[in-house]
Amino acid sequence: MRMINLNDLYLFVQAVEGGSFSEAGRRLGIPKSTISKRIAELETELGARLIHRTSRSFSLSDAGRDFFNHARGALIEAEAAENIVRSRMAEPSGTVRLTASIPATQFYLADFLPVIAGTYPKINLEMHASDRFVDLVQEGYDLAIRSHFAPLPDSDLIQKQLMLEPIFVVASPGYISARGAPATPHDLINHFGLLTAPGAETWHLVSDTGVAVAAKPIRRMMANESIALIKAAIAGLGLTCLPSSICASAIRSGDLVRVLPGWSAGTVTTTLLMPHRRGQLPSVRAVVEFLSGQLPRSVN
Repeated sequence: MRMINLNDLYLFVQAVEGGSFSEAGRRLGIPKSTISKRIAELETELGARLIHRTSRSFSLSDAGRDFFNHARGALIEAEAAENIVRSRMAEPSGTVRLTASIPATQFYLADFLPVIAGTYPKINLEMHASDRFVDLVQEGYDLAIRSHFAPLPDSDLIQKQLMLEPIFVVASPGYISARGAPATPHDLINHFGLLTAPGAETWHLVSDTGVAVAAKPIRRMMANESIALIKAAIAGLGLTCLPSSICASAIRSGDLVRVLPGWSAGTVTTTLLMPHRRGQLPSVRAVVEFLSGQLPRSVN
């Protein structure tokens, strides 16, 4: 049996990812008629319709969807094989696509991305910040940085813990001056709270010795975005709970102070995830090793 031409797989994947033959042709700088013809020949060779196309629509058949997933995997493996050889003679190169939540991008990655780009000038970084769940494999990402309170579900992705940090209760000096600092978690019932979500009205605190206490502050404001909470706390609206690394700069500058210093409102874990195939690429490994070396495993 004759093997399928790898170039045809590449054209097929480009057409699917681009959403049309025209877009694939524009990206590759070749006529769309050439791409259409090659894919038609591929379908004839396989004996199956891969793409349903009309003048107004372009969609994968069931067979085409399965073929696309394996074709993209084959191209990744081919790229990995090439890069493994090239890496012995040259520095890491190629595009690395990262995705992370907006807070993780702002507070963890923003300072490091320029350093990575400077350290590895032949790596082209593509950063996508989004708070929605991103499917790395289906959407073609090399790496994801996720911050989470509970363990991540089991999956086929490689998981590498980057950082574990406590969540601090913080407030502005002005707020403390006006209302006083809570001496114990039970005192929170007399203080205004800046909440992270409508259902997060009760704060669960744990002492350094392992004592757990639940307390419900007076709801003053709710925001599911860290910078909004930081600015509201600095403005003196109330107390809020933030990961230690996120509020560290404001604490250093004196804009915020930590209250209840012997207590934390839980912990947050930052984990790096990647598909097994992508983790073989030298460019991806270089970014992983850089982030692993720069982010502390634990933050206090």
